[in-house]
Amino acid sequence: MAVSSPQLPPEVWNRVFGYLSAADKFSVRACCKYFKELVDHGSLWKDWVVVLHFYRGSYDNHFWASLRRRKVTSVAVSSARAKDWKQLALSLPALTTVVMDQSSEEILGCLKNFPHLRRLFIRNSSMPLFLDAFSVSQPLQLTHLSMCGVRFSGALIDDFISAVSRFENLTSLVCHHTGTLEESVWMVYSILRFLPKLKHLSMSTVHIVPFSLPGPNLNLTGQDGASALTSLELINYNDNLLPEDIMQAVPCLQTLAVFYKQSHQELAELWPPVCHLKTWLSDLPQLTTLVIVKGPPVKTIVSSIPATVTNLTLRVAGISSKEMAALAARVPDLLHLHIDPWPSHLGALTAQIPRLFPKLKSLKLRHEHVPEKDFLHLHKLRDLKHLEILDNGPHLSDLTGKLRTLTDYRLQVTTLPHYRDILACPCVSQVY
Repeated sequence: MAVSSPQLPPEVWNRVFGYLSAADKFSVRACCKYFKELVDHGSLWKDWVVVLHFYRGSYDNHFWASLRRRKVTSVAVSSARAKDWKQLALSLPALTTVVMDQSSEEILGCLKNFPHLRRLFIRNSSMPLFLDAFSVSQPLQLTHLSMCGVRFSGALIDDFISAVSRFENLTSLVCHHTGTLEESVWMVYSILRFLPKLKHLSMSTVHIVPFSLPGPNLNLTGQDGASALTSLELINYNDNLLPEDIMQAVPCLQTLAVFYKQSHQELAELWPPVCHLKTWLSDLPQLTTLVIVKGPPVKTIVSSIPATVTNLTLRVAGISSKEMAALAARVPDLLHLHIDPWPSHLGALTAQIPRLFPKLKSLKLRHEHVPEKDFLHLHKLRDLKHLEILDNGPHLSDLTGKLRTLTDYRLQVTTLPHYRDILACPCVSQVY
């Protein structure tokens, strides 16, 4: 039986489909030819990253044509075969973002076939790679470079910095587990010096040894006299790897994330005890986002957290009621809170959150070991728009349903499993 086309203008359907997830769009697309044409409109797929596995060999021409209709510019590819990459370049020549989930020297050579490349993510190479400005078609066009689990031909930092510095217009650089065997201080300062436009730096310190501050003759800032860096992430960090006054080199920093290698219980066994984070926070008057995973107890650093912080993530074990109150006093304008004292738990402290942080717009926490009456106190957060539950349980659906009822259904609740950004490095995606 023939079905007539819905009597609504295409622009109205486009607006409706804009609220759907990618999975829902695919379901609607399968309904009829009319919806298939509407859903394939490029405006509905602007931020979509298509994941290509090539499990069954090459994709057919109809598949590539559908991606071109959607004006897809971002892909994540897990194939290690050069022929698949060559087909990708021929089929989607306008790509601007590429994720290489299985890297090799041969695949790296295929990058020259993407003339519009601006964001490059290289992950998981079993063999050493040689990356330089000649690896891509337009090196000065590259703004984002992310490398995780990638080994390079040269293990010395001079080789690494020499290669990366050729991408002069980088605004984001991620270096996790690259096997570079050198001093973390020298690496940070070299990157700041040779990449003056860099705004986000994320680096792993897993293989790095301590080093003292550079001499006074070393230029620590960019060409304009000050670093443009606004976001810094340190992964697998030990507190003696960077000096106490390093944040003076990044006075414009707005986001600081420190993923400690050890919890504060483990740190207490070290001698001598060190906590540079307290001084770092005192040197960052423009800080708005702070992320701390493991590391020192909250009481050690709370007095140094700037009042400018509006987005706070704490995954530190054993947060007490007294520490929560001290935090509230330090950050009275907090809007976004992610608090997870795992393997301990908040318990009845959850009921104090509305009183301590009344301006919250988003909240992430665990509900395990939280009494129902204390959990339902969260409805008193009048400005709360989004709540993310980090664990699961048999009665979670009923519990969140009661909470949404108390908030007149203005509250959006997300539970696990949640969507993971394919562009986010796995080293930090579990936090964000």
